Amino acid sequence: MTDLDVAELQRRLAAFAAARDWEQYHTPKNLAAALSVEASELLEIFQWLTPEQSARVMADPGSAHRVSDEIADVLAYLLQLCGVLGVDPLAALAAKMDRNETRFPVERPGNPGDSH
Repeated sequence: MTDLDVAELQRRLAAFAAARDWEQYHTPKNLAAALSVEASELLEIFQWLTPEQSARVMADPGSAHRVSDEIADVLAYLLQLCGVLGVDPLAALAAKMDRNETRFPVERPGNPGDSH
């Protein structure tokens, strides 16, 4: 695993967009839409796989490369959206985890999808 810094990745993404004059398109609405599209492209890889096949998706170099690329696209748009909105993604996640730990104590197991 590479030791990367979130803020540095955000700066790099912003510089990439600025060099191409793309900031004008990087509105919160457009970035949220692009994030949704990329998440859907990630989902598409798994769409017709069985649970067992999906668990082995990274064993195949071709599908592993596609999954990694789509995850990178999702993360890139998420980091850009956070940058535009002034949200610290790690602080937001830590705060959400704090709320979820209180909301869903260990004594009260439930559906993980209920954590929103």
